[in-house]
Amino acid sequence: MPFIGQEPLTGAYHVLDSITASATATYNLQLNSGAFSPASANQLLVSLNGVIQKPGSSFTISGSQITFSSALTSSDSIDFIIALGDVLSVGTPTDGTVTTNKIANDAVTGAKIENNPTIAGNLGVNGITTSTGAIVASAGVAVGGTGSANTLDDFEKGTFSATMSFTTANGSHAFNRNVCSYVKIGRMVHLQMFVELSSKSGASGNARLSNLPFAPQNTTNGFQFGFVAFNNMTNGGAFDSDKASMFVQLNPGDGTMRMYVGNGSGGITQLDASHMTDTTQFRVNITYETDS
Repeated sequence: MPFIGQEPLTGAYHVLDSITASATATYNLQLNSGAFSPASANQLLVSLNGVIQKPGSSFTISGSQITFSSALTSSDSIDFIIALGDVLSVGTPTDGTVTTNKIANDAVTGAKIENNPTIAGNLGVNGITTSTGAIVASAGVAVGGTGSANTLDDFEKGTFSATMSFTTANGSHAFNRNVCSYVKIGRMVHLQMFVELSSKSGASGNARLSNLPFAPQNTTNGFQFGFVAFNNMTNGGAFDSDKASMFVQLNPGDGTMRMYVGNGSGGITQLDASHMTDTTQFRVNITYETDS
């Protein structure tokens, strides 16, 4: 039969030294005048007065002593005691010798797995996997397939501060509020921005917002659009309202955000410094794709 560790020996039956009964129930077991300690009572075949005794009830074993269920007398005869084989020492299997065929299905529990195991290759799971801690997947998570189109390889959220520039002259300006946040899922980035000026002087030309957390996807004609609401504006140039909601356009070339407003004639124009006051507000909401 198959076995793990040291191969068991066959035979090795021993007739123990004879014992003379007396007025006691406990006797020493010896083999060749040396103490003999069986593994259990079941290892011994004991005959008393011509009757085979039942291990555990007719006699018990403790170390190298046998104790009968009741005291014997000198008229009793311990016919023989035979040790049925030696104690088997299975030993410790050599490293790398125990295969999966030797382990029963469902025998390995979570308590027997190290805290931070490293698995080489693929791990297949049938059923629902739950975790009370974070699951870290540095190469991403594939859903519905194994290709790059099915792989979610990034999730991130955080805050940033927008910067403002102008195409002709930047002049000087300061912010009263510059509260911007982002959520990135894969290559899709969602921004929410609330920017409010506290001062502006010497600026001219079209306004730009920049310092985005991720550059927009750089493709030919790859403009991406979002929503912007303005407040505290002036009717300088062709802009004719102190409040407006229009759109922003991301320029894939330089990663800046251009803002467009109505021109008062049914068309649109880029937001210009002349449209803005010292306290102009921008509220931007946009989702765009990035290459990173």
